[in-house]
Amino acid sequence: VQLQASGGGLVQAGGSLRLSCAASGRTRNIHTMGWFRQAPGKEREFVATINWSTYNKYYADSVKGRFTISRDGAKVAIVLQMNNLKPEDTAVYYCATLRGGSKNDSGSYDNWGQGTQVTVSS
Repeated sequence: VQLQASGGGLVQAGGSLRLSCAASGRTRNIHTMGWFRQAPGKEREFVATINWSTYNKYYADSVKGRFTISRDGAKVAIVLQMNNLKPEDTAVYYCATLRGGSKNDSGSYDNWGQGTQVTVSS
């Protein structure tokens, strides 16, 4: 499975960005996909995840009410709509597929995409 993330950029605080992550290759066994982010000098942290069949969504407390994760139609792809962005949201955002285990643990995920930079200016 290969994941391709896109949609990052530079935005002012309070603005919005939409990230996309498309999967290709052997995607049949994907059941959950998620987003993580990593700011300079910090560990990779969980952002959001969505289950492919139940559509159950989980969010980090820091993004609840501002970010929305969804499937991208019939594609094997997910979208992260980010509204009311804050400078502390600045990070490289990665998508990945859940292998098993805790949904908010990066060690539970495989097939990491290359990441897309999100920069929020104050």
